[in-house]
Amino acid sequence: MIPEEISKAVAQIESRIQGYRTYLHRYPELSFQEHNTMLFVSETLSKLGIRHDKGVGKTGVVAYIDAPNTDRWIGLRSDLDALPIQEENEVEYKSLVPGVMHACGHDVHTSILLGVAELLNLHKDSLPCSVKLIFQPGEEMAPGGANYMIDAGVLEYPKPEYLVALHVYPEMTVGKLGVRSGLYMASSDEIHLKFIGVGGHGALPANCVNPLSMAAEVVLNAQKIIDEFHPEGVPTVLSFGRIEGLGSTNVIPSECLLKGTLRTMDEAWRSEFFECFDDYVKEVASRYGGSVEFQRAPGYPFLKNDPPVTNRVEQSLKNQFGTDAIETLPLRMTAEDFAFYSHKVPVCFFRLGVGDPAKEINYGVHHPKFDIHPDALRVGVEAMLSVVFNG
Repeated sequence: MIPEEISKAVAQIESRIQGYRTYLHRYPELSFQEHNTMLFVSETLSKLGIRHDKGVGKTGVVAYIDAPNTDRWIGLRSDLDALPIQEENEVEYKSLVPGVMHACGHDVHTSILLGVAELLNLHKDSLPCSVKLIFQPGEEMAPGGANYMIDAGVLEYPKPEYLVALHVYPEMTVGKLGVRSGLYMASSDEIHLKFIGVGGHGALPANCVNPLSMAAEVVLNAQKIIDEFHPEGVPTVLSFGRIEGLGSTNVIPSECLLKGTLRTMDEAWRSEFFECFDDYVKEVASRYGGSVEFQRAPGYPFLKNDPPVTNRVEQSLKNQFGTDAIETLPLRMTAEDFAFYSHKVPVCFFRLGVGDPAKEINYGVHHPKFDIHPDALRVGVEAMLSVVFNG
């Protein structure tokens, strides 16, 4: 558990943390455009007297809490970017930037880490380890801001033993936290296909090669493709979300675009899939008398929570909030660029309940009405502090 005097201090600065969140939510910025957000974080850290670097990985900030009498470092990470979504909430902290919204809670993560930074700095003499605070840009956009931070040396000079991050979870009631050891989140790749046929009059299909038919076969057989190729026991999802063939009621187009995603949790199979899939779509197109152009846009790798680190984090959270407050998370086929860190150093990525039990609906992340219960900020600060003091 965190020391009693620090628990009291959390309550004393809670309104300030709420203020951080209000400001950040009002003025969201898209991935790799977080210039004002970076300045806000930097200015806040400067007022607190905390050593830091800005402009790391383009628009990131890294702060350092140097604890005396220890050479050990751990890292805590938050993300800065917002999404291209028009907010539909009518709240006093509503986004003032048209078409941009903190719909994934990164304003929450950043506010929590600023609160954690203040309290760690005030009590650094009693810390069991020094702490590197990573305010990362570009989580929402490939190739991911984590890559830029890693290239900038965030995992070196000094090197953290492990990294920890939290993420809002509206499906879970405020006061609850979720943890999962081992594999947790999937890799993500974009699939872009262009099927090429022979266009013509819709009344004369024999004179045409319809690329829509090729695309339709691939869409309808998505699950069959996975069932045929994927290794047993490896979670895999293949889905398609956009098909575009600009014909008409009586016009068969010459081309059809198909876009989708592959999600899985094994890097060897991830590479093997695309070799198999390339052969498959070529065979489909050839059978219809057409051709296909296939492009893969690689995304994030799978995220694996290191068991020893995750067990330590889970015990810290149980000590702080009680065993009943901690839930085991299911596997999740969404992706998160924190995964890049997990392939370099041990990590734990856990979930912060933000759902309001009084609301009929708690909208999910990436929804224009996403919001959090305000108490989640305090819980998040205490959770991160407990991780450090048990570090």
